[in-house]
Amino acid sequence: MEGKKKTLVFGGSLKPERYSHKAIRRLNNTGHPVVSIGGRSGWVEDVVVLRGHPELKEIHTITMYMGEQRQEEHEEYLLSLSPDRIIFNPGAENHRLFAKAKSAGIEVMEACTLVLLSTGEF
Repeated sequence: MEGKKKTLVFGGSLKPERYSHKAIRRLNNTGHPVVSIGGRSGWVEDVVVLRGHPELKEIHTITMYMGEQRQEEHEEYLLSLSPDRIIFNPGAENHRLFAKAKSAGIEVMEACTLVLLSTGEF
């Protein structure tokens, strides 16, 4: 896949051991523009982790790290961002949101963002 894709890491963590934190760093270090929304605001390298439902534009990919139960209150917000694709990482699978996104014409995947980045398939 050519070009860099502006990516929202949804469920971003400030804790270095979390996979969402690793994804933020890997995306940032490979030149993808990255923004993140998490439970706590702060910084991961030079990427700000926001809270709530900030106004974001031109999001190509949303990579989900928040569990299904906690996603429900955010579904309409996420769909309103009109991403080209949503990646449901292991532990963040959500068949209801998957179906809603697919019916809205959004590409959906159950995959690991870190693996996709490592294999050049992101």
